[in-house]
Amino acid sequence: MDKKNFVIGAVLLVAAFSLLIFGPKPPPPAPAAPAPAEASATAPTGTPAATGTAPANASAATVSAATPVVASVHKDVAEVRIITLENEFISARLTNAGGAVRDVAFRKYAATQGKPDPYVFNGLHEDPLLAFTDFPGLGRATLFEVVSSSATEAVFRHVLDGRIEVTRTYRLTRDGEKGADPYRIRHETTFRNLGTGTQPLGKASLSLGTAGLIDGADVGQYLNVVTFDGSDTHFTERSELEGGGIGSIVGAGRQAVATLEKPGSIVWAAAKNQYFTSIYTPEKPGAGLAVRRIELPPFPGANHPHIGLAGAVKFDLPALAANGSATLQGTLYVGPQEYRRLSRFEHNEDRVLPYTQYFFNRIFLSGYVAPLQNILLNLTHGWVGNWGVAVVLMTLILKIISLPFTLAASRSAKKMAKLQPELQAIREKHKDNPQKQQQATMELFKEKRINPLGGCIPILITFPLFIGFFAMLQCTAELRLQPFLWAKDLAAPDTVGHLFGIAWLPINIMPILMGATMVIQMRLTPSPSVDNMQMKMMQFMPYVFTLFCYGFSCALALYSTVNGIFTIAQQVIVNRMKDAEEAPAAAAVPGGRPMKNVTPKKK
Repeated sequence: MDKKNFVIGAVLLVAAFSLLIFGPKPPPPAPAAPAPAEASATAPTGTPAATGTAPANASAATVSAATPVVASVHKDVAEVRIITLENEFISARLTNAGGAVRDVAFRKYAATQGKPDPYVFNGLHEDPLLAFTDFPGLGRATLFEVVSSSATEAVFRHVLDGRIEVTRTYRLTRDGEKGADPYRIRHETTFRNLGTGTQPLGKASLSLGTAGLIDGADVGQYLNVVTFDGSDTHFTERSELEGGGIGSIVGAGRQAVATLEKPGSIVWAAAKNQYFTSIYTPEKPGAGLAVRRIELPPFPGANHPHIGLAGAVKFDLPALAANGSATLQGTLYVGPQEYRRLSRFEHNEDRVLPYTQYFFNRIFLSGYVAPLQNILLNLTHGWVGNWGVAVVLMTLILKIISLPFTLAASRSAKKMAKLQPELQAIREKHKDNPQKQQQATMELFKEKRINPLGGCIPILITFPLFIGFFAMLQCTAELRLQPFLWAKDLAAPDTVGHLFGIAWLPINIMPILMGATMVIQMRLTPSPSVDNMQMKMMQFMPYVFTLFCYGFSCALALYSTVNGIFTIAQQVIVNRMKDAEEAPAAAAVPGGRPMKNVTPKKK
């Protein structure tokens, strides 16, 4: 049975390594980079290359006389105009080039540490948000007439080939309105047939914008386009378009593609990076999705290219009778991935968060556990006022909740350690007869009242709590750029310097402390085995985990460190506790009933 314990432990270690290797990992440290330059305020984005990627300075291309204005009858509209819709949370810049939302600045979220400039979503892009991407005659280079504008609403108009009038309206949602939120913009596009005959419209795609990397340290593992079909959430990762894969070793891997088409009903679709997202929820479901890889200007000092993802939702439009019209409308959310905010929306928009993106998240119920933990973390922060302290308190709360299970596992490990001499004697006695060895081992467990799985099952019960918390911390936008102790950003590694001044040898304090707690914990925990190889492997594991976790964000390393300190204190107490004295077994008679004491009392 000791071998079974070892097998179970090995399986858990493999699962842990799978989580670290194949799961989402925090980006490696890199020199701080300034926020990407904003697009030119007087020009639409440039024309994409034939490969489906934008030119190096796509967002700064200008409209000149050589830029065609497709079939426009408004010759008086000669320049690009920028209209700003704003409230205390966002500043959305709309452009008449495409009649769409050029970019959105978040007033509550800074672009870089210590600077007042807000983070701008879609600041570097191929298409403005909700621009037409494949409708003939309409696109990011089509100049619309500005019909009206205010601080909360803008209306654009364009006549296509003298036959179809296209009117586009954008309005910030108002308090009391259904689905109202300061990060949401109501959108409506109306097509009206100006001719006397029926006019087919065909298909149209609206851009979700371009999701780019957060900074120079971001390597894109959180970059994806997400869709929800009413029951399931589907994540399209950048790697799906890059080609390669395991089969590429033998020449059978995926082929790189410029555009990935995915048909199917779409209740909402989103383009997102680690902390921010654009989500478009149409009134009527879309008919498909198109995803493209977009080459953007690299961050200064980054050692990898800046490749973003652009998405577009496809719609089937009806044919217009004479003087008839059709309307395409919906709600655009552009903002942080705050669970409590997104969970209030009516179409499960909170599922854009990657709580269930990976298989191990689903099997450990992260989709249920992580949202509750996010709410509790926010409530804790509201009480203490510091996100680092909130993470510490949340970790302690989880440890207290799981205390009965971890205590049971610790006691079981202690009992198993004391039983090792007898188990070794059984192995020596029956080394040539595995069946008798197994039978004698089970009899010993029964005699000592020990469950051989007692050290594993309690720990497995606590896994959903800690895996859910791990998944939640990775994409909590509220932690970004929040300082704690010596760390400047809880969402990044707490690098305090570089060894020998080498950029790729950072000194991260919190992961080192985490590794130290794991080493101490390993030495305090009774070993359930006397096998020398097993013991050496277990002693080596803390160093391996420290290496894998060295690039973790400060919040994740802080959680692991506090968790380790609590476990050390718990193990010290368990080791000092005296074992309960075992009651002697009653003697039995052949009939199966215990013998009564018939010794006469002394007079």
